[in-house]
Amino acid sequence: MGNADSKLNFRKAVIRLTTKTQPVETTDDAFWDQFWADTATTVQDVFALVPAAEIRAVREESPSNLATLCYKAVEKLVQGAESGCPSEKERQIVLNCTRLLTRILPYIFEDEDWRGFFWSTVPGAGQDEGNDDGARPLAESLLLAVSDLLFCPDFTVQSHKRAGPETEEDMQSIDSCEYIWEAGVGFAQTPPLDYIHDLNRTELLKLLLTCFSDAMYLPPSAENNILNRWVTFFSSTDNRHALPLFTSLLNVVCAYDPVGYGIPYNYLMFSDYREVLVEHAVQILIVTLEHEAGAAAATAQHNLDHLDSLSAYAMEDKELVGPDNLFVNYLSRIHREEDFIFILKGLARLMTNPLIQTYLPNSTKKIQFHQELLVLFWKLCDFNKKFLFFVLKSSDVLDVLVPILFYLNDARADQSCMGLIHIGVFILLLLSGERNFGVRLNKTYSVRVPMDIPVFTGTHADLLIMIFHKIITGGHQHLKPLFDCLLTIIVNVSPYLKSLSMVAANKLLHLLEAFSTNWFLFSASQNHHLVFFLLEVFNNIIQYQFDGNCNLVYTLIRKRHIFHQLANLTSDPVTIHKALEMKKTTLARISRTNSQETISMDGSRPAVPAKPGTLKASLVAIPAIDKLTEKAQVSEDGTMVCLQHNTHSPQITADQNTHTLQPQTAGDQHKRSLQSADTNTSGIAGASDTESNSGRDNEESFHPESGPARRCLSRVAESATDWNPTPDWMVTCSPFSVLFCQVLSWKSKLPLQTIMRLLQVLVPQVEKICIDKGLTDESEILKFLQHGTLVGLLPVPHPILIRKYQANAATAMWFRTYMWGVIYLRNVDPPIWYDTDVRLFEIQRI
Repeated sequence: MGNADSKLNFRKAVIRLTTKTQPVETTDDAFWDQFWADTATTVQDVFALVPAAEIRAVREESPSNLATLCYKAVEKLVQGAESGCPSEKERQIVLNCTRLLTRILPYIFEDEDWRGFFWSTVPGAGQDEGNDDGARPLAESLLLAVSDLLFCPDFTVQSHKRAGPETEEDMQSIDSCEYIWEAGVGFAQTPPLDYIHDLNRTELLKLLLTCFSDAMYLPPSAENNILNRWVTFFSSTDNRHALPLFTSLLNVVCAYDPVGYGIPYNYLMFSDYREVLVEHAVQILIVTLEHEAGAAAATAQHNLDHLDSLSAYAMEDKELVGPDNLFVNYLSRIHREEDFIFILKGLARLMTNPLIQTYLPNSTKKIQFHQELLVLFWKLCDFNKKFLFFVLKSSDVLDVLVPILFYLNDARADQSCMGLIHIGVFILLLLSGERNFGVRLNKTYSVRVPMDIPVFTGTHADLLIMIFHKIITGGHQHLKPLFDCLLTIIVNVSPYLKSLSMVAANKLLHLLEAFSTNWFLFSASQNHHLVFFLLEVFNNIIQYQFDGNCNLVYTLIRKRHIFHQLANLTSDPVTIHKALEMKKTTLARISRTNSQETISMDGSRPAVPAKPGTLKASLVAIPAIDKLTEKAQVSEDGTMVCLQHNTHSPQITADQNTHTLQPQTAGDQHKRSLQSADTNTSGIAGASDTESNSGRDNEESFHPESGPARRCLSRVAESATDWNPTPDWMVTCSPFSVLFCQVLSWKSKLPLQTIMRLLQVLVPQVEKICIDKGLTDESEILKFLQHGTLVGLLPVPHPILIRKYQANAATAMWFRTYMWGVIYLRNVDPPIWYDTDVRLFEIQRI
């Protein structure tokens, strides 16, 4: 009954505020205390009792009253932080003010005229204190108060005081590094669990997240120099709790075990308050770990003074120089191996949680914040290269790879999960830029997580290829821009793949067969890139890993007609026109015919599209692969040398006809470096010229082109092998002329020499052994190929070219949009940002 009266009184206070037409004095404590002093409302109650329409009405009709309400609520939080909330009543006031501000702030941010309100000083505020704090903007006072409250003894942390009033803890002199929430990085002691403390921390983190969400109300911008003032101040040296806050959030996330002792259905019998805290902690981490472009170097030595008392802390013993964002700074400087183990095992445990299989259905708790974990893992690898190298140093990286591939496969048909697939692919692209990732993929895959893929026996490389094949052939149509990224990952790891299974080899050849059809090759100016990528994969494996890849070699021989068709690709105007006409009547999707699908794994379920009505956040476009990566050559000693000022298309750079080759022994092939791929296809180029000439005979009957355009086509066809269209020329010719000339330009550069030489040597041998011995069983042919050799028969091995992820403003904006979209959709209880005028992305209903 008392709780009902409390809600009624709170609702009456809200009505009085919305109906008052005259400003209420800030000194009228009797009025303002109605909102927090005598109420015991939950955050859900606050959202229900303070409707959005009434907040907007007060904002428009009584702006001074809304401003006073915000100021008085922040003032109560500051008072609570200074006093340490010794009484239960003071703690309740702090919680009520926290919930009220969480409700109101989004409606402050959505109005452009109000966005700067919290960054202005309140006239006359703090004059009695006699210090500079009174001149602080309201936002800074709010952030500092919340930071203090997150380390308030008996409210959010366990008290260390002894019995007796003389030992009471002073909030101003408290060393928050002694109150870190969980053991792990920088802290060796495990504090006792207290669900009340977890609930209070969660309330304050919700408010912090709401403060940081100011970024949601700005439109996406190509520039990455727009600072989030809330995050900038919170992670700056002005916040004395930055170091313990960072370690508390990181340790709480990485130490969390949702399964616990493994008692079946325990999550149905007991409330897990720690899960909600962990979810908000990881969201705060990924929001604050944003390195703004142009951040100047800063020194925060006073924060490092705490390190003496934290013997387990993992910072390098150097002067703190780096980004102004201390969260990024601290993260980038973690270096101890035991801390890397703690972080990696914690993240892998949480990422793997949704994959857990039990005999009792739904008997294990499944977390839902795996997208936030992927963003956190990305930031760890991007900001701390030592952590990235540690991840790749052992097979532990596979504990992260398998869940990522599971997410990709499971979400491939779900339009609402396009962002999840993008972040997973970006992580794999980042990892594939390092040699060790390709080497680790050779480990046998034995986990057997149920996935909707064929049953196979092989390595993690086989698993990766099959998942990528599923995404390309059975994924949502909006995933097509990712095809370049998927094949780039396979290209990067291909020189290190020792033995592909027959299933994976067939998948690669099926992709080449699909991508090399005329209608697909000619339907878009960039489609031929996919063929070049796949040919580069085959060349890498043939030149560097021929001995163990008899399955792939056998598949190349069996599917040799694909390469002969490419070598004799007809590219006259009539053929191109027919292919484009065919595209209009053909479903623009990669066919799954002849992909040799087999029975999927037991317990797997097919990927299903999103249910009608599902909400999704829009995403900005990702840059092209040549903007997303930078090219590096692997030198003889195994190190990578970046190729500077490289602006060519991926396949053109990799396949120059003129190159410098250095002879090396077969034993050193894995160390060879790539300066360019072998593309001196003399016989093939001759065929191209012949086809180009024959194409001219048909020009007169080709109705789309006439006059100057036909003359352009004729001149280009005469010099097709060494001509590239200039921008000025492309302006003067029709779109079809441009396409025709582009086809002629890339066709002569197809890197087929190595593959054609392999076929030229092995096909007669295989045919002869089949005739002589009457072989009909492919296992005998595989044995023959396994013991065969091509030493001295292939062209000089090309150097290895790696395309490494390169950070840029476009990807930074993509990550910001995706991150806030996830946070928006995940926070539905209460729905903090629902029905507000978010501008960073659009919320769409499927």
